[in-house]
Amino acid sequence: MLVATALVLMMTVPALALFYGGMTRSRSVLNMMMMSYGAFAIGAIVFVLWGWSMGWGGLGNGQLIGNPLELFGLKGVSWHSAADGTGSPYVGVLFQLTFATITAALISGAIADRVKFSSWMVFVPLWLTLCYFPIAHNTWGGGFIYSHLAQQDYAGGTVVHINAGVAGGVLALIIGRRKNWPKEPMKPHNLTLTMLGAGLLWFGWYGFNVGSVVLAGDTAEQSTAQFMSETGFTFMNTTLATCAAMLGWLVVEKLVHGKATSLGAASGIVAGLVAITPACGAVGLAGAIAIGAISGAVCAWAVGLKFKFGLDDSLDVVGVHLVGGLLGTILIGFFSTSVAPGGVDGLFYGGGFSSLLNQTGAALFTVLWTGVFTAIIGYAIKYTIGWRVSEDEEVEGIDYNEHGESAYELAGRGGRMTTSASAPAPSRPSAESLDLEGAK
Repeated sequence: MLVATALVLMMTVPALALFYGGMTRSRSVLNMMMMSYGAFAIGAIVFVLWGWSMGWGGLGNGQLIGNPLELFGLKGVSWHSAADGTGSPYVGVLFQLTFATITAALISGAIADRVKFSSWMVFVPLWLTLCYFPIAHNTWGGGFIYSHLAQQDYAGGTVVHINAGVAGGVLALIIGRRKNWPKEPMKPHNLTLTMLGAGLLWFGWYGFNVGSVVLAGDTAEQSTAQFMSETGFTFMNTTLATCAAMLGWLVVEKLVHGKATSLGAASGIVAGLVAITPACGAVGLAGAIAIGAISGAVCAWAVGLKFKFGLDDSLDVVGVHLVGGLLGTILIGFFSTSVAPGGVDGLFYGGGFSSLLNQTGAALFTVLWTGVFTAIIGYAIKYTIGWRVSEDEEVEGIDYNEHGESAYELAGRGGRMTTSASAPAPSRPSAESLDLEGAK
């Protein structure tokens, strides 16, 4: 569990930071990466203070929200190993902590290039408190949905991906479009970073999915047997679905645009990982491949809808995480099989509509809950401290104006900017000189 926890931590810093950073413009890459790092730092503190209590306090009480004071600051949670040798409860807390922080960080991709870092740092603890912790409580912590629906969510289809996708879409609507979007092309400035980030996300996702095994044996021998079989099963499903999704995305790209791109491969990888997250312990190998292929193809189509609807979802959080999360969660109702560890038979395996209805109900609950509370938080920040940097700061470069830095120093040895041999060197890099999208 320590290894799995470290892998999930790596998914936020640096994997997601690299993945998102490469997809932004060069003048906002540091700000984008800082949003991931900042979300982890403040999210970890909040999780220890009241997040664990809200999510897992009063386990099995059937309520919508856990009590934030019951285990406040991990009061009553032992730090040392249990007498039966099952390990320190702190490891379980840390594992769930990394899930909460990456979920918050995922949202930042929808609002890249235009928000104040201070406003983002105010948003994260509020959103975790009102959205993430209640959904986690209802899905994994014995809350209302857990008690009333036989939902299967192995590692966070509702808790992580639908949650983040809905929040990203709502914030993108509230905050508004980037200046000159969609008229001005806003292409990724460094796809090498994005590909590296996608590879690290894939690697770390084995901690995310495989580490989510819940041992249910009455004896150490039974738990060991479950661990040895179930982890291999979820590991294989995660791998196959991701491969199928990448291929599905590339096929759609090739058919629609005539090119199979590296950005498409990276996005397909993430779409497959998202979709198999809730299903990795519920479906067989054929189901994993099908869910991956469907999610890759559908998400590749869905990301283009933002232009049709005028939604400036900068880095496709809605198209990948919301759509992929919904697909993975709902398709369990079709592909779930009792052959899988803890699985039940879905519609395609003779189980009827029961699983499909439970999965759909859990997904709709998450969409409605998170949509409402994200809107409340988003509008509260908009009309108090404000979300947006000024238009001049956005055009000039959010990295310098928010953080006093630039990701790339383009000055020559003599201090003169390399972009112009005749112009005098400016006191600091201009937005135009930093924007690598125009470089040949």
